[in-house]
Amino acid sequence: MAQETVQETVQETLSDALTTALTLKDIAREAGVSLATVDRVLHNRPGVRPDTVRRVQETIARNAFQPHVAAAELARGRARRFAFVMPSGPNPFMQQIEAYLGEMSAWLSARRLHVETVATDVFDPSVLAASLEALSGDYDGVAVVALDHPGVRAAINDLVDAGTRVVTLVSDVPSSRRHHYVGIDNIAAGRTAGALVGRLVGQKSGKVAIVAGSQGLRDHAERIFGFNQVMASEFPGLSVLPVLEGRDEDARSQQLLARLFGRHADIVGLYNVGAGTQGVANALSEAGRDKQMVFVGHDVTVLTRRLLLQGVMDAAISQNPGHEARAAVRVLLALARGEPILHEQEKIRIDIVMRDNLP
Repeated sequence: MAQETVQETVQETLSDALTTALTLKDIAREAGVSLATVDRVLHNRPGVRPDTVRRVQETIARNAFQPHVAAAELARGRARRFAFVMPSGPNPFMQQIEAYLGEMSAWLSARRLHVETVATDVFDPSVLAASLEALSGDYDGVAVVALDHPGVRAAINDLVDAGTRVVTLVSDVPSSRRHHYVGIDNIAAGRTAGALVGRLVGQKSGKVAIVAGSQGLRDHAERIFGFNQVMASEFPGLSVLPVLEGRDEDARSQQLLARLFGRHADIVGLYNVGAGTQGVANALSEAGRDKQMVFVGHDVTVLTRRLLLQGVMDAAISQNPGHEARAAVRVLLALARGEPILHEQEKIRIDIVMRDNLP
């Protein structure tokens, strides 16, 4: 898993300062004045010396103290409820996001937030749309790993129209009225994968295979687009084969690739756009090509770490699941409170991880 930058760590500390429920007593103690003096300054009442007013105001600004936010939280009759609509099935990266949400329990509780995960088939637009429609009226915010499909787009728009804040997570639906997208630049990620495959293949000519979960997932479609851009412009000696859709399932991905390897003996590179990584590795091993073919995929998990160490996988394009989990919650909370989103803090980085720089 890629380490968060120092900048992100500093900004997360700032974010916590913005949302921690500081009290008037905390401000008074730090400013070295009485509680009554702080109250007078906040309400512009007379009887406070100018230098004391300045000291109190500087203390308030330094701590980003927002008494109206704290009061509004206390005045609410219930905790805010957020739902995370996640893919069903054993997707290691998505499981990491869910695990990080679980680790945030104390942070969430301190802010009167309740987060639930809803597992559904994100590859089936009708199932995903129905799952979203079932959330209407029950949640203040929804984060969804979304399929870019008219039915899903309509379900997102209906939630927004009903007053629910909606954030797309990992995979976007930009034509919907969702409020924000939390995830990497997937075209750039695909271009990065293309550059890695092309350069690692070197002077060889031959074919390159691509296996994706679904081209209906915008993150997968954008990665494929970026990958093909680089292949076409920079590596004319490599021919990209039609995309296989494994639905991020190990067995399906393995079967599709086994048939492909049987038809094409000159495949020199492989790009796995999503999950199903164990199935991809199994197909490579069964074909006797696990140490002969350049293999680039996504995300640092227990499995990809092992494959990198074994030399089966050459590189992983990494995005930080902990950062994505925290960013999605922070964005939903900011939207619910009517506060600004700290865009630089919530920007998700792309990292290249190889055996020699495994975190």
